[in-house]
Amino acid sequence: MAFDLNSLSKGKRMRAPRIILLGVEKIGKSTFAASSNSPALIPVKGEEGTDDLDCYKWDNPVPSSFDDVMNCLRSLYEQEHKYETVVLDSASALEPLIWENVCKRHNEKSIEKVMGGYQKGYSEALKEWTQITECLDLLRSKKNMASIIIGHIDVKRFDDPTTSASYDQYQFSVHKWASGLLYRWADAILFCNTKVVAKKEDVGFDKKIGRGVDVGDNKRFLYTHKTPSHPGGGRGVFGRLPYELPLDWNVYQQTIEQVIKSEGGVR
Repeated sequence: MAFDLNSLSKGKRMRAPRIILLGVEKIGKSTFAASSNSPALIPVKGEEGTDDLDCYKWDNPVPSSFDDVMNCLRSLYEQEHKYETVVLDSASALEPLIWENVCKRHNEKSIEKVMGGYQKGYSEALKEWTQITECLDLLRSKKNMASIIIGHIDVKRFDDPTTSASYDQYQFSVHKWASGLLYRWADAILFCNTKVVAKKEDVGFDKKIGRGVDVGDNKRFLYTHKTPSHPGGGRGVFGRLPYELPLDWNVYQQTIEQVIKSEGGVR
C-alpha cells in the first residue's frame, strides 16, 4: 500500500474500544463485561466462576494454556461470526500460563531462571503479551471487534516521587512490565469498587483507629479516571467521561454516546 498525501484524512473517528477492566474481588467485573455488545468470553483456567453468565464462552473445556487462548483468538479471526466483543477473563489468570510458555521455550522450570535470571524471564514474557494485544488489534481492524481484558488487583505500598508521600494503592495484579504494556495499549482503563470512606474511631487510651465504611449503600461503581488510590484513565472520549458511573454496561455506553453527541459527534 502506497502512503502519499492522498492517504491523509481529517476528522474524529470512533473505533472499537480496547478496555482494561480492573476491580476488587467479587465486584462484578465479569458480569459487566458479559453485558457488552455480543461478547465471546475466554475464561482462562483459574477463572471458572462464569457459569452464571448468560453469554457465549469457551468453557468446555476451559482454556488452560497460552496456546489455548491464542487458538480462541485465532478462531475469532479466521471464522465467520457475529460477535462484537472479545472478553479475556482474566489477565491475572493468564500470566502464570504465559510464564509456563516462556519456561517451556527456554527449557527452564522457573520464570526467575530464564536466560540466567535478573528478571529476563519477565522481559521475555512481554513477547507473549504482545502476541495477545496484536491478535486483539487484528480483530479490531479486520472484524471491528472491541476487546475487554479483565484483571484483578493487589494493594501495594506506593512511594510517590512527586510528593515524597507513601500510601496504599490498588495495582493491577500482573508484573509491572506487563501492566505497563497493557496500559499503553488500552483506550480505556476502568476500575470497579464500592464507595468507601475512612473513618476514625476512638478505642480508648487516646488512641484512634481507621476503618473503611461503605457509604454507597452497597452499590457498585465504575471509575474512569486515575486517582492516587486506584488506576484509571483513557484517551479520546474515554478520557472525558465522568469520574464515577454506576457499574452498568448500558449506563456506560449511554454516557459515551452522550459525550460524543455533546462534542459534535464522530465520523
